[in-house]
Amino acid sequence: MKEIFAEGGKLSTGLKTFEARDGQQQMAEAVAETLAEGSERDDDRASVLLVEAETGIGKTLAYLVPALLSGQRVVISTATINLQDQILKKEIPLLERVLGMDIPALCMKGRQNYLCHYRWFQHRSNPQFSLVSNREEEKIEKWLAKTRSGDRAELSWLADRSPLWPRISAQSSQCLGSDCPELSLCFVNRLRKQAGSARLLVVNHHLFFSDLALRQAGFGEILPRYQSVIFDEAHHLENVATNFFGKHFSHYQLLDLLGDLERQAETELSPADFDSLLGYGRGLKQRLEHFVALFPAQRGRYPLAPLLEKSDGLQEAVDTLANGLEQLGKRCTKLAMHGEIWNLFAERIAELHQSLLHIAGIEQVESGYFVHWYERRERTVSLSATPVKIAEELEKCLYSSVESCIMTSATLTTGGDFKYMRERLGINETCKTLCLQSPFDYKGRTLLYVPEQGFPEANAAGYADTLSNRIYELLKISRGRALVLFTSLRAMDMVADFLESRLSYPVLVQGTASRHALLDQFRETTDSVLLAVASFWEGVDVSGDSLSCVLIDKLPFEVPSDPVIQARMKAIEEEGGKPFFQFQVPRAILTLRQGVGRLMRSTSDRGVIGIMDIRLYSKGYGRMFRASLPPSPVVRTLEEVEEFFQPST
Repeated sequence: MKEIFAEGGKLSTGLKTFEARDGQQQMAEAVAETLAEGSERDDDRASVLLVEAETGIGKTLAYLVPALLSGQRVVISTATINLQDQILKKEIPLLERVLGMDIPALCMKGRQNYLCHYRWFQHRSNPQFSLVSNREEEKIEKWLAKTRSGDRAELSWLADRSPLWPRISAQSSQCLGSDCPELSLCFVNRLRKQAGSARLLVVNHHLFFSDLALRQAGFGEILPRYQSVIFDEAHHLENVATNFFGKHFSHYQLLDLLGDLERQAETELSPADFDSLLGYGRGLKQRLEHFVALFPAQRGRYPLAPLLEKSDGLQEAVDTLANGLEQLGKRCTKLAMHGEIWNLFAERIAELHQSLLHIAGIEQVESGYFVHWYERRERTVSLSATPVKIAEELEKCLYSSVESCIMTSATLTTGGDFKYMRERLGINETCKTLCLQSPFDYKGRTLLYVPEQGFPEANAAGYADTLSNRIYELLKISRGRALVLFTSLRAMDMVADFLESRLSYPVLVQGTASRHALLDQFRETTDSVLLAVASFWEGVDVSGDSLSCVLIDKLPFEVPSDPVIQARMKAIEEEGGKPFFQFQVPRAILTLRQGVGRLMRSTSDRGVIGIMDIRLYSKGYGRMFRASLPPSPVVRTLEEVEEFFQPST
């Protein structure tokens, strides 16, 4: 690794802008050792490495180089498309040039990202069903004549929620497999053949765990066999894995199924069979509407068991809906003489039927392994059974199926300790860990501002008004140039209204335009202010003066009323633990660290981190948060912030 990463090595001689960093070389050596150890182990458990590499380490190259030189087929799994694009379009071409080698790397996405020729030809032959203009169809036709991948990402003009794409994409539930008349044209088939010869497979966490879940259920596989996996943005793993090891049933899933059935029936069935199937579908839709109407109108996520116990008709509605699904499935099986697609519909119906009974069957809601809950939105209801712990699933499906497993992120520790992440992901204490601090000069180029003693705590009366005023004062001092992060939409909207008539700088608010458009405007308008929640706490990479201040309204504790959070806290309590300190505080710390990390994106950046929550000092647990923050000098007065932003003389 020294020959590549050290001063005078291949990267520094082949890339003018490269700066040798001890942390990067240290990480590359640790990854190389783990990959080598994994291939030599004679037990059936992976060699595991956890690496926290803060911003500026250059972790992507630090794991790509040893992965390439290992001689193994390695999966690189990320949480975001941006990082996938960076790896494929920037890092891989760079390494090919510097190392003088061809790198067989391939990005694989979920099937729904690729066009299905069979469904496209069906759609084109039935234009009366099209919900989009002929012009869009013509653009797809021209694109199809030249595309090599069939990836919808190439269609920059196609809206995210286009009604066209779900009708023509390669959904697994409607794939005819080897019976498909368009098999020779299939983009997914081509991709899988290419994957067989690739050494590096770049995927996202969702696709990776979808593949694991399929393997566990014995339904085949999406990815070709691989020796090792490297998870980047690994702080997302618990949430993503939870989704794939659970069960789901939603109102929209069933409506989509019925819509697909109707379109297929119109194409293939006789009028009599079409009318008969339509009758089954209408009957099931009525049962579904009755089922949804029995759920309270209040939006949010709630435990399912109490509702099943107190609602007179809900269990009966579950049984009625399940019976309707069973009858529709039998009808589709009888129609299989018209083509294999009808057996696929029957399988899809059987899966929904099984999920409904698993989640809402009265004997199931008492299960301690799963938490059963529902979510009510404006027009729909979804039901879920979520594993309370995923450690056992990961042990069974992941750690026993690969030689090496490397997890890295800028935020894996809380208070400098990997304990929380190890416990949640089922990683034993013998695993190797590495914690690499950012090389950026936080002490010399940043401040951490926390309001003075006497500023109201986040749950105190008067906090909202005081918060709005204090953010306004700070934004005047920083001359805009700030990202303001909130823990709720309500708080964001309140501060946005307050600032709109007072602040002379442009105020950009999440939801008023796409994420991409807002970030572009924020970068280009140096004195603008961007107000945001949720997804903007991470993945925002804005260097220079446009982002000179990151303000956070309060410590990002999750809502404790969420049924999954409640169940996980209860499990810790039943084992004699303290859920607040072992679960809620570490999760809030990881989120806070992601938000704080938006400030320094390059060595030349400079600015202020402002956390408007005095619990950092007024509560004992504040020490844990402070120990997890960058080593920025702490100030507690506006005058000190103003002095920091004064132009140097």
